[in-house]
Amino acid sequence: MPIAMALILVAAAAFLASVQIAGASDSFMKPQGPIAAVQKTHLLRATALIMIAVVPVLVLVPLIVIKYRRRKNSTSTYRPDWDFSAGLEFMMWGVPVLIVAILSYYLWKATHRLDPYASPFGEEPALRVQVVGLDWKWLFIYPDLGIASVGEFGIPVKKQISLSLTTDTVMQSFMIPALAGQIYAMPGMTTQLHLVADSPQTMQGENTQYNGRGFTKQKFATVAMQQEDFNAWVNTVRSKGILLDAPTYLTLAKRTDRDEVQADLGNSDMPDNALYFSLEDDDLFHTILGRYHSGKPLQLNQQPGTTAFGEEISQ
Repeated sequence: MPIAMALILVAAAAFLASVQIAGASDSFMKPQGPIAAVQKTHLLRATALIMIAVVPVLVLVPLIVIKYRRRKNSTSTYRPDWDFSAGLEFMMWGVPVLIVAILSYYLWKATHRLDPYASPFGEEPALRVQVVGLDWKWLFIYPDLGIASVGEFGIPVKKQISLSLTTDTVMQSFMIPALAGQIYAMPGMTTQLHLVADSPQTMQGENTQYNGRGFTKQKFATVAMQQEDFNAWVNTVRSKGILLDAPTYLTLAKRTDRDEVQADLGNSDMPDNALYFSLEDDDLFHTILGRYHSGKPLQLNQQPGTTAFGEEISQ
């Protein structure tokens, strides 16, 4: 099977080349942390195993069609009574069964390794960050540091980050491709995600669940920094941020994209693409959750995402 082997090598080379072309700091194909690295390894391993079954089919089908096509003076052997080949049956059934068994083992292993609720990538206490999805921005709350931000998610490198996520509007999907896979967040409910950054890097995060006009702008910069730089960033946010009290949160929660809310709440001390806050209520995250667990229906004028809560700035 020299031709088949050559084609397999060509296909593998082409695949790896496409991986390198597609790989960017915003892709798990160029991971910036151990979780995304495991995801990449799992994808490449699964693809290689599947190619063992796929490539021979792609190669042999056209060869069989050409060799055994109807034509005069054919050199192919005509065997009308042939109906069984032990070797062929073993290849047809044994190889796929073996591939499925190996894939199942690695899938089970990767599923436990990548459990978003688990924290297998560090022994030190994790930095707690609470994430709230709004229309159309992400609010990052650091309850232990007394700060919050929008549009910029600062984290220290080599330290585990424990995220608790919810939304105060429709269901959304949180994702930082270079660090960890996506996870859904829903109003009145919480989910968790752990991540670690290997080195200082700026990566893009986003919402991957379409949610209306401002969907394309619901992105944020994930800035991984050395610990001393992160400490300086925290001090900058704390000193230059505005107070995140109830009226400020109501403005933040309206159906505005990041540029529109920047115009409402930003000032000259903040970056052009980020908002900084100091916290009035260290338990803001649970206050947001608690509104959905009073046992009574939530009034429309208390629900971000509704017209009664606040009209959009632009339609």
